[in-house]
Amino acid sequence: MAQDKKGFSHDLIERNTLLLIVLVLITVSIGGLVQIVPLFTIESTIEKVEGVRPYSPLELAGQNIYFREGCYNCHSQQIRPFRDEVERYGHYSLAAESMYDHPFQWGSKRTGPDLARVGGKYSNDWQVAHLVNPRAVVPESIMPTYGWMKDRPLSYGDIADHLKTLKIVGVPYTDEQIANAKADLEAQKNPDGDTAGLTKRYPKAVVANFTGSKTVTEMDALVAYLQVLGTMVDFTKYQSKQLQQ
Repeated sequence: MAQDKKGFSHDLIERNTLLLIVLVLITVSIGGLVQIVPLFTIESTIEKVEGVRPYSPLELAGQNIYFREGCYNCHSQQIRPFRDEVERYGHYSLAAESMYDHPFQWGSKRTGPDLARVGGKYSNDWQVAHLVNPRAVVPESIMPTYGWMKDRPLSYGDIADHLKTLKIVGVPYTDEQIANAKADLEAQKNPDGDTAGLTKRYPKAVVANFTGSKTVTEMDALVAYLQVLGTMVDFTKYQSKQLQQ
């Protein structure tokens, strides 16, 4: 009798479309609430990590070019907490490292290597040579060439507005950083100039004339962005804290 009753119940639900929809919605709602409600009981879902800062104006312009050219289609920026990943790329990725990325650059597609720790791994000259002709430094590379960026002036007249917009969505740019956005962008390209304000506002920003050109180019911006990836956090210090805990 129990089997007949159970079979009848299933048959009733499967034949009644409206009842099935209502029950599905109830089930999904309960599951969603179980996942979402706890998030409102904690201050933040992202652990605060010392050293993480918003991108400098030049780095931010480089990130925009990175998005524009679809670099994320072949390169992830997410090192998983597995031994083979950590041995190849470095310390596994922390959520805080991507807290100012809009959008974040995680993913699993790796036609090329993961770039989460590429900053400082190669020299500025290597990065420029690689972008101009990837096969000149990595013979087996199938990456497209981006040599045209070396001579293409960077358009950055609206960089301050870009910082203002990101501030609206939670990136903690200060009024000082916004007011000095254009000057900071140009200063990062000029190592012979006054960079004290820039380095104070954006610690660990790589200051260099990346391409050797007199004007700020798109390649300058892209290399500045690549050279800061994975360099903001002192992982030796971070690991020691974790061990003490």
